[in-house]
Amino acid sequence: MSDEVENFKTVNPMELFNSWLKEAENKELNDPNAIALATVDSTGLPNVRMVLLKGITDQSFIFYTNYKSVKAEEITSSPKASFLIHWKSIRRQIRVRGFVEKEDGPVADQYFSSRSLDSRIGAWASRQSQTVGSRRELLDSVNRLTVELGTNPPRPPFWGGFKITPIEIEFWADGEARLHNRFRWSRSDIKSKWNVCRLEP
Repeated sequence: MSDEVENFKTVNPMELFNSWLKEAENKELNDPNAIALATVDSTGLPNVRMVLLKGITDQSFIFYTNYKSVKAEEITSSPKASFLIHWKSIRRQIRVRGFVEKEDGPVADQYFSSRSLDSRIGAWASRQSQTVGSRRELLDSVNRLTVELGTNPPRPPFWGGFKITPIEIEFWADGEARLHNRFRWSRSDIKSKWNVCRLEP
């Protein structure tokens, strides 16, 4: 990453994100698309968990989940989120903050159909975040649904995507003597133009 912020004033941060991700895919051992997703509950207490980033458009980042999960309920209650993606292998990380809405149409259908059959059955069987008496109980549900749904199960009505449209994206690259390179793209709302600045390490 250049020391001169002027070189980045015309860079699209979504394109830069994609570029860094592609580099990480060649070097990161496991799940280079894993993000730490943060939401808040009804009291404002934060929650964070790892999920997989499954889509990047020109405007948004997309992940998928059970709409009855804790994270989905928190997002529905407060449709804002942030996430961190960190690649130890290339010593880089990106922080994103933005607004969230459901991705619950053809894009979600297409992604669901691309998953393995086991994963599609698992999505039907798992009551994500709910208590379960035993693993056997969960596996029994999987076995029952495997018979009921066959080899081409549709996307469950309670399962789909969320897309995060960012208003802030910060890129961090490791620097010598802890003089890291940090650049932040920010805007007042999702329709505004990006402003970029260099941050102190």
